[in-house]
Amino acid sequence: MKARYKVIVDEFASAIQLGHLPAGTRLPTHRALASERAISLATATRIYSELEAMGLVRGETGRGTFVREILRPLGSSDDQQRVAPDVLDLNFNTPSLPEQADRLRSALRQLATRGDIESLLRYQPYAGRLNDREAVASYLSNMGVVTQAKNVLMVNGAQQGLAITVMGLLRPGDVVAVDALTYPGFKVLASLYHLELVPIPVNPSGPDLVALETVCQSRRVRAIYTMPTLHNPLGWVLSSEQRETIGSIARKYNLLIIEDAAYAYLEPRPPAPLAYYAPERTIYVTGFSKNVATGLRVGAVVSPAEHRDALERAIRATSWNTPALMTSIVCDWLREGYVAQLEEEKRRDAGQRQTLARTILQDFTCYGHPNAYFNWIVLPEEARAERVVKRLLKSRISVSTAEPFSTSATVPQAIRLALGSVSLHDLQSALIKIKEAIDYEKGL
Repeated sequence: MKARYKVIVDEFASAIQLGHLPAGTRLPTHRALASERAISLATATRIYSELEAMGLVRGETGRGTFVREILRPLGSSDDQQRVAPDVLDLNFNTPSLPEQADRLRSALRQLATRGDIESLLRYQPYAGRLNDREAVASYLSNMGVVTQAKNVLMVNGAQQGLAITVMGLLRPGDVVAVDALTYPGFKVLASLYHLELVPIPVNPSGPDLVALETVCQSRRVRAIYTMPTLHNPLGWVLSSEQRETIGSIARKYNLLIIEDAAYAYLEPRPPAPLAYYAPERTIYVTGFSKNVATGLRVGAVVSPAEHRDALERAIRATSWNTPALMTSIVCDWLREGYVAQLEEEKRRDAGQRQTLARTILQDFTCYGHPNAYFNWIVLPEEARAERVVKRLLKSRISVSTAEPFSTSATVPQAIRLALGSVSLHDLQSALIKIKEAIDYEKGL
């Protein structure tokens, strides 16, 4: 017979999963639950602990216990599967630091006392308010992106930045050169807008630039999509020489360069961006989801002046503008130096996680920047990625195969680990099980 506290756990779990207790609902206090159910305070605490371990609720000191959002958005492979709440999810990166929620509460209180609060309720300029664009331009200057505020466009995260670039500057049927392993979100866009992706072979230090030029000689390539600073999923940072070569190839063959800098903040001393080597043809796309918070959908696109109008039209067509409330929060944090502080702390956090992964998985071939929130594991010849993933799911751990990242016909036998969404304790436990799963499959 099931223990009574387990019955109560199941009742809560069912109500949350069916949507009867929506995300954000404050649950009864421990004492109130104990009184309502005629159980001890210790039992009430145990119930909430189990629900928290299942990923269904979150306890906040001094505020109570709240239902978490448990639906996982689709979108890592061409549509990544939803993950059950009790599974350790190493597919997505949602790096967050403990004090960020309190900082958000403070920011919202400050906004509420401003004299211009009513302006946040109105439509904003398509490209964003000038003072916000100035704050982003100043921030980007520290990344080596030298631009004027008028060439900065505020968007709803880096993904929308990529989307408006594709929508505004490319046409169905255009050929785009991409790395043979690349960001799945760009693959989704390419499919949606009917672009032809031509894979460029890669090695641990970057794309094969000789192969890129060969493709440009034989095909009418319109653009190149690239992540020169902290590539997802391989973690490379291209050298200045490699960047200069890409710029030269782009000029020679009249390519548009789409530079994705979503993870660039994790490299403390990056070379100058591609936007430095070929500013007249580079669209620089970045966001504040990874370095600040994934729920704050704010990003920026830096464009040459000649493409600015087309990108503004795409913003108007898709979202009209980026909500002023979110951009105000992010840009205030830029001016205060809080974003720089978060980036430094997250570099340390990511470095700790990367060291842990490399130590536990040292018997395997692993690729990942020392400060990256992800790791690429090349499986031994005998192991198969699908079997490793299936075995790990039985242990309630979810990882990705190479398929979502692959743009070539041959998909490598590898897995990609997102290290930034679970506690260090859970990450260590998961990594040990990942090693065991690979060793098991290797021995079959």
